[in-house]
Amino acid sequence: MSSNEEAEERPLVSHRTLDIAVAIFFLIVAAIVMTDSLRLGISWKPNEGPQPGLFPFYIVMAMGIASLINLAHALPDTAEGEKVATTVPGLKRMAAIFVPAVVFVLATNYIGIYVSAAIYIGAFMVFFGKFAVWKALAVSLGIAIVNFMMFEVWFLVPLPKGPLETALGY
Repeated sequence: MSSNEEAEERPLVSHRTLDIAVAIFFLIVAAIVMTDSLRLGISWKPNEGPQPGLFPFYIVMAMGIASLINLAHALPDTAEGEKVATTVPGLKRMAAIFVPAVVFVLATNYIGIYVSAAIYIGAFMVFFGKFAVWKALAVSLGIAIVNFMMFEVWFLVPLPKGPLETALGY
C-alpha cells in the first residue's frame, strides 16, 4: 500500500467527536429558536388559541433535551466512541451526495423547482446509477412533468418557477 493510500484510509473523525459536534450544534439551534419563540409568545390565549411561538418552543425544547442526553452519552471517552466514523474516501462519498443536493436547492431559486429536479434526478441516474442517458432523461422529465401537473394544475399549489415556466406562460 502506498503512503497516499495509507493517508486516505486513516481515520478522519471518531463517532465521539461527531456526536459531540452534532449535539452542540443542535443545542445552539434549540437556543436560538427558543429565544425567538419566547419573543413571539408561547402562551395560550383564551378565545384566540396558541401564540406563534408555542409549537416551535416545545418542539425545540424536546430537541434540546435530546441533544443534552446525546452530549452526556458522548462525553465519556469509551472504546465505542473512538471507533472510526469516516475516512477521507468516506467523506468524499458523503460530499458526492451533499454537494449536489445543495446545488439543487440553490438552483431552485434561479431555474425553478421542476427544471432543477429534472437535472438533479437525471444527473444522479447517469453518474451514480450508471443508467443510459436516454433512460435518465425519460425518467427525470417524466417525474418533473407529473410533479408539475400534480402541484400546479390539480392541487393548485404554486411552487418556485424559473424562466422555462415563465416562457411557457405559467
